[in-house]
Amino acid sequence: MRKQISYITMPKGFLAAGVHCGMKKDGKPDLALVVSECSASVAGVYTQNLIQGHSLQRTRRLVSEFGTCRGILINSVSANACIGPQGYEDAELTAAEAARVIGVRPEEILTCSTGVIGKRLSVEKMKKGITELGRTLSASEEAAHSAMRAIMTTDLVPKETSAVIEINGHTVTISGMAKGSGMIHPDLATLIGIITTDAAIDSSSLDMLLREAVKHTINRVSVDGDTSVCDTILMVANGMSGQEVKQGTDEYALFAQALQDIARDLAQMIAADGEGATKLIEVRVEDAPSEDDALMIVRSICRSPLCKTAIFGEDANWGRILTAAGYSGANFDPERTDIFFGDLQVCKGGCAVDFDEDEAKRILSQKCVLIRVNLGSGVFSDRMWTCDFSYDYVKINGSYRS
Repeated sequence: MRKQISYITMPKGFLAAGVHCGMKKDGKPDLALVVSECSASVAGVYTQNLIQGHSLQRTRRLVSEFGTCRGILINSVSANACIGPQGYEDAELTAAEAARVIGVRPEEILTCSTGVIGKRLSVEKMKKGITELGRTLSASEEAAHSAMRAIMTTDLVPKETSAVIEINGHTVTISGMAKGSGMIHPDLATLIGIITTDAAIDSSSLDMLLREAVKHTINRVSVDGDTSVCDTILMVANGMSGQEVKQGTDEYALFAQALQDIARDLAQMIAADGEGATKLIEVRVEDAPSEDDALMIVRSICRSPLCKTAIFGEDANWGRILTAAGYSGANFDPERTDIFFGDLQVCKGGCAVDFDEDEAKRILSQKCVLIRVNLGSGVFSDRMWTCDFSYDYVKINGSYRS
């Protein structure tokens, strides 16, 4: 069961805080800490970009080496990427300070950074902020929401979701929060995601659960076709519910479905909050010859500026959609391809059909728009979420550093 009110400390044994330490010019929170009251299993998925930030590289190494953690320190404003050796040192220094404040070893603190590439961390400001984080750590809803706000960059809305399931008559909770609005495309993007649970799960199983959950959710989001260098999703399981989730059990399947719901919620929130977005767009490809063909087409349509601007303008220009499918690299027969806006067919067998333009405009004027492409050539399908391109996208990205 998913919760209407959600925050990252809903599972037992988690604390959080978010403070303003002076990095954001507007005075909003810019530094967050999420802590487990006991040692917890951890798993992560990361950007596939060859260029990777120093905070991310440190976290990857620690997750791989230990598979456990006690806390996650997250800063906005600076991606801590492309700084050179100083970037590694800064990540170590800030993690060590967070470890000192909460009384754990530095290697038990993972680091995430998001913001401008090539901008050094404000270490002294962060150290002062970490002291404040330690003072304000709490399991409260207010503290959790402050942590969420602290990791936001160009995001306009927080992204938080939770689910509660029962295992052996006991409650198990999963919560997630994420930031992400631009530089979003599969194989991760400019997003930081934290998922907490009070279930007991070993790190190997946690890794499998997380990878499967993001495969058709967070890795099916595109805002602008770009991916960044610091993108990380970490999942932490501290076992404080007392309920264990083991592979091959009914409980495992139940937990996996709840986690998939969490990941899908976050994916849709990210797409809907794309930079300058006015509409959430879901693209479905049906009856494809293969999984790869379906994936190539949904990615191509969702990445197309022409398709995205047409939806912004509420213009039923289905030819742009068919064209994007055609250059995707997928193998399909255009003469068997149908295209629909919602339930309204606008293309049949790769050719124009008469359709009600007013009805098409009504469909495209909705906050959520469904585009269906039926290839009529197989049994495979895929779907992806994106958003429209508005004038504001250019404004936001034309002055990002300022």
